[in-house]
Amino acid sequence: MTRLERRLPRPKDLAPLLRLRAREPDAVRRRLAQAHTIGDLRRIARRRTPAGPFHYTDGAADSEGGLRRAREAFADLEFRPGVLRNVAEADLSTAVLGARSALPFGMAPTGFTRMMHAAGERAVVASAARAGIPYALSTMGTTSIGDVAAAAPSARKWFQLYLWKDRELSLRLVADAKAAGYEALLVTVDVPVGGNRLRDLRLGMTIPPQLTLKTFLDASYRWEWWFNFLTTEPLSFAFDKEGEGALSEIVAKLYDPTVTFEDLSWIREAWDGPLIVKGVQTVRDAERALEHGADGIVVSHHGGRQLDRAPVPLHLLPEIVGAVGARGTVMLDSGITNGGDIVAALALGADFTLVGRAYLYGLMAGGEAGVDRCVEILAAEIERTMKLLGVTSVAELCPDHVRLMSRRAPVPRSG
Repeated sequence: MTRLERRLPRPKDLAPLLRLRAREPDAVRRRLAQAHTIGDLRRIARRRTPAGPFHYTDGAADSEGGLRRAREAFADLEFRPGVLRNVAEADLSTAVLGARSALPFGMAPTGFTRMMHAAGERAVVASAARAGIPYALSTMGTTSIGDVAAAAPSARKWFQLYLWKDRELSLRLVADAKAAGYEALLVTVDVPVGGNRLRDLRLGMTIPPQLTLKTFLDASYRWEWWFNFLTTEPLSFAFDKEGEGALSEIVAKLYDPTVTFEDLSWIREAWDGPLIVKGVQTVRDAERALEHGADGIVVSHHGGRQLDRAPVPLHLLPEIVGAVGARGTVMLDSGITNGGDIVAALALGADFTLVGRAYLYGLMAGGEAGVDRCVEILAAEIERTMKLLGVTSVAELCPDHVRLMSRRAPVPRSG
């Protein structure tokens, strides 16, 4: 048996082992330094944000099966790496809608953003500007079109629009976005009615809000959230330019269940920049969107927040790319929680991706610095995954790098 030769440790041998990490004086940055994944940001966000806003962000419709399946699709896929390639340097940038993005993802439009953190949309667009990526403001955002533009004049800004009952309001928002320098219009089409979001109903996160005693008690010890919420401007919406006030009155102008593809024509006439239809979930609808004037589509099921058990966007992506990819821009969102998810979508033909919940977790975890941390995490994961696949640019990614797998094989149609 091998016998160990023992000796007393010398101070110079112990010194490297006993060296303590310097303490970060800033509490927010110290907290964010412990986040190495989007899941870590989510856990921090849950501790620091009242249940209502957190679950509004985190939840989905009905059984939430649509969201689970979207995430399962990314978890189940198989990467196919190439080896013995020179991957010392990697270029993560890509072209989207006629301009360069430093990273192959942008910030998706999200509603009620200042409810997650008082800094809201201003923080997100400022972070996007620093990262060199696009930011999309939601019509249901809680900062005006002009204020977002002023917060980050150099940012690439897109505006998301619902086709509402109030056509004059919709056209006014389009005109305001154009005047403020927004470069693209994303028309969301998967909300003829609101989804059945049970977490929101149980916590009173409805329009108008009907908060419960439990919701208030849960929020009571999140003093920083309350301090920020109570000492900053009251919540208002990007579409509520005139300060029309009561949500119960405003909501009557919202979702229009009579909208059809023909309604894209008046939007196309009013907007001369890139027009993207968001919420496409079938190949035929992707084709029809382009036929009716769209320049591209976002393959999306609204993060599972609308129709539960809708088609899985990642599984649908290759078929849609094959049908319309040569004629328009194809983006993907829903279910992205890792930079590797973004790489997989690009390999399967997406031109670009959008993330929503990921940056909201960062915002709740640490405000603007938390959004920056989200971008850092995703960028590092994208670069690492690309290099491990043996590629050094987004353009090199192709279907050979990914094999889709599924724990739920589709049942063949009969007849």
